[in-house]
Amino acid sequence: MELSMEFEKITSEQQYELIMENILDIMNKGEANISDTEAKELRRMALAAQAYEKEHYYIEPPRTFQGMIELRMYELRLKQNELARTLGVSDAKLSLILNGKQRPDIPFIKAVHTKLDIPADFILQHI
Repeated sequence: MELSMEFEKITSEQQYELIMENILDIMNKGEANISDTEAKELRRMALAAQAYEKEHYYIEPPRTFQGMIELRMYELRLKQNELARTLGVSDAKLSLILNGKQRPDIPFIKAVHTKLDIPADFILQHI
């Protein structure tokens, strides 16, 4: 592995795969065994890989209100009971709403909009 390679912008899938292999090689050493130079190179490669992924790997956004809530829960790394507390509802109520067995009320919708930063237009189109 050559650490001096410039990865300003990844231009091919082959280059992306090579960078991902290099990232894995460095990460497999363990955090305590990585030099400052390797850490800087790892960061630069990771940023380049992230930019490539954003450009080439489209992830379709959720199509449902419940799906968007679950996506935000994943992004925020919240467990369902933590999400319920964040939204100011019981675990049972959140479960019923996420499973489509109860319609969300206005306070719940407001909390989803403000606490999870889900756009109001998405909410209005999907509830």
